[in-house]
Amino acid sequence: MTNQHQIVIVGGGTAGITVAARLARKGYTDVAVIEPSDRHYYQPLWTLVGAGEAKASDTERPQESVMPKQATWIRKAAATFDPENNSVTCSDGSTYEYEALVVCPGIQLDFDRIEGAEQTIGRNGVSSNYRFDLAPKMWDMIRSTTSGTAVFTMPSGPIKCAGAPQKIAYLAADYWRREGVLGDIDVHLVVPTPRIFGIPEIADNLDRVIADYGITLHTQSEVVAIDAESKQVAIRDLELHHEGGTSPSAPCEALPASRVARDGDLVLRYDVMHVVPPQSAPDWIKASPLSTGDTNGYVDIDKHTLQHTRYPNVFALGDAGSSPNSKTGAAVRKQAPVVVENLDAYLKNQQLVGEYHGYASCPLVVSNKAMLMAEFDYSMQMTPSFPTWLFDPAKPHRSYWYLKKYGLPALYWHGMLKGRA
Repeated sequence: MTNQHQIVIVGGGTAGITVAARLARKGYTDVAVIEPSDRHYYQPLWTLVGAGEAKASDTERPQESVMPKQATWIRKAAATFDPENNSVTCSDGSTYEYEALVVCPGIQLDFDRIEGAEQTIGRNGVSSNYRFDLAPKMWDMIRSTTSGTAVFTMPSGPIKCAGAPQKIAYLAADYWRREGVLGDIDVHLVVPTPRIFGIPEIADNLDRVIADYGITLHTQSEVVAIDAESKQVAIRDLELHHEGGTSPSAPCEALPASRVARDGDLVLRYDVMHVVPPQSAPDWIKASPLSTGDTNGYVDIDKHTLQHTRYPNVFALGDAGSSPNSKTGAAVRKQAPVVVENLDAYLKNQQLVGEYHGYASCPLVVSNKAMLMAEFDYSMQMTPSFPTWLFDPAKPHRSYWYLKKYGLPALYWHGMLKGRA
């Protein structure tokens, strides 16, 4: 059976609902949203859930409550695209034709790309704030840890909310300090980048935070294997691995045969670990004609207009788009009006004038009372929303903590998802 709509949106997350709401405000009445989930999540708060500073229940609402009333909600999962014939087919075989398509199905968590991660995630001291069901378990593990070794990881490649892997390390260390046990816990933070952040002024201040907590920072490194039975994790030096070398400080012990560490990998025993998986476009997006065709497989779009590079009636935004911005909700807030403006222009046979310049915001929580608000664009230049004479954008501030915990969630539920912000 084939159905027709003027505009079809694939994905009912942050991007899909925000675009649908903005289209409704612009007067579009034939908009369909393909989304199988009956729950909608405010994912940025999961970091605070994992640190015991928020409740998981505060981050979810019924999908029906956020779906614009003017939109048609198709409660199915999209499965394939046929852009030559302007159609989307769902997993049940139903097909939906469109004049214009907006693709924003979110990102895929690839736990299977870390050896042993899938088998142990959520137990054996290993969890992640990147899933609704796992964030509360992370908090249980953090608060039950009073000594030993804690490891916090970040993978290579684009991920959503790239600041989250380090934020939970700071929040955990802050909690352990308040409990008087931080001195008994050896904390390690593993990142694939040369520094903890890509903007030097911000990295300098984060280096001070890391030193203050006594965290051991492993740069240009990532976790490649986890052995839950022996509670060991293999950490690879990416620079040496790329050059084919070995580490002069390679450990004398290796993971068991089932979790063999490559020569030169650092092996640590852990008591608690926060794992962030590698991420990519959903597999069905990778296999589609809309994909870039590379390993990550994101929807191939112009980074400024957010229009597909081969199919002019297709647009994409959010985590599944190929634009080289930081994948955050704040980026969606700036992308959505550009998509709506350009989609409207396309349907009216007008020139596309909307431009997205890569704005993203990374609220870097460094304790339960301070946060650094990193705002920047494609050029990695800081683009602060507040006057610099009021708040130094490279330093943590207490006011930002309240913005993170209370202000941004309110902006999300009552502003973005209503098409107002």
